[in-house]
Amino acid sequence: MSESSSTSAHPADSPGTVAVVGGAGHVGLPLGLSFAAAGLRVVLFDINANVFAQLRDGHMPFMEEGGAELLRAHMGKNLTLSNDPECLAQVDNIVCIVGTPIDEHLNPQVDHLLRTVDEIGKHLRSTQLFVLRSTVFPGATEAIDRHLQRLVPGIDVAFCPERVTQGHALREISGMPQIISGVQERALARARALFQTICPTTIELEPIEAELAKLFCNAWRYITFAIANQFYTVCAENRIDYYAIWEAMRRDYPRMQGLPKAGFAAGPCLFKDTMQLASFFANDFPLGHSAMLVNEQLPRRIVRLLDQQIHLADKRVAILGMTFKGDTDDFRESLAFKLRKLLQLECREVLCTDEYASLPWFVPLEEAIAQADAVIIGAPHSRYHSLKLDKPFVDPWNILGRGGLVNL
Repeated sequence: MSESSSTSAHPADSPGTVAVVGGAGHVGLPLGLSFAAAGLRVVLFDINANVFAQLRDGHMPFMEEGGAELLRAHMGKNLTLSNDPECLAQVDNIVCIVGTPIDEHLNPQVDHLLRTVDEIGKHLRSTQLFVLRSTVFPGATEAIDRHLQRLVPGIDVAFCPERVTQGHALREISGMPQIISGVQERALARARALFQTICPTTIELEPIEAELAKLFCNAWRYITFAIANQFYTVCAENRIDYYAIWEAMRRDYPRMQGLPKAGFAAGPCLFKDTMQLASFFANDFPLGHSAMLVNEQLPRRIVRLLDQQIHLADKRVAILGMTFKGDTDDFRESLAFKLRKLLQLECREVLCTDEYASLPWFVPLEEAIAQADAVIIGAPHSRYHSLKLDKPFVDPWNILGRGGLVNL
């Protein structure tokens, strides 16, 4: 592994123009904006043309700190939109925001990425750099390279994983190192030149090392959250306040500062990437599988704890916050929806609300609280910190500061 620092906004060997495949999404759009802000000419290619009018008007389709300002500054100048794959032939670099999701049997779906490559391959040129950006199954980069070499002999292939958090991608892209790798030496050099336009340093790995680095990061976080959730359930089911212990363990004790609070460990990456890592290792990953069991059963345990206290059969329960984490508008893989499904089997009615996102069956916060017999904090949105609830509630995140037990 090596690390190199960029010495100017543009390396000596200019990386040229960029097309971002999947450029209207949570990963692609901030990346495209970052390249545009660095002065590169960027085209955002996406099959979801419905969002284009919103983007042309300078409106972000999701929450992203600083995104709207950059969008208005660059749209129609060095940033353009297209749903015509022919645009890919006109640029020097293709950054593909398509990864390998998992199927219903927790196996990676490499065919999804291969189909995308086949669809755009006829528009690519041998002089281009093709960069995989989303998480892929270990070995996928070299497999895609072999596939592409049959379609476009001589094309350079790299893997440069994203490692950003929703809502703060622009800040993190510009402030954190970017891991880069290339199947060919020339691909690595071109990836270095491209990403040094937008970040302070690049860290160079072999492709499979870069693929595992991304999976290890997300699996480590998922397992860490599972430890906190296991501690929380041990305490809650014995009527012990986890957060009294959590505070005591961490106060002025550096070695425990990494212990997170409990809460729903969800979203589009952590569970998926942990299962991809397990699949890569012939499903011999008991730590990852145990983390899955702990994290995925937390909604069920919360329902059971609440039912033991107030008997849910004739009760209305409100879920406050339906996104997968606090202060975001992203619903993807949110465990609050699993919580809702479980409650629908147990109680009279489930009322759902959210501060940042909306669905037709959501109700306003005040209405949800007023009509509910009990409340569960589903996502730790900032607005909820000041709530004064006078009815039973469960707050696994302890954002209300009254402990993680069922408060009666």
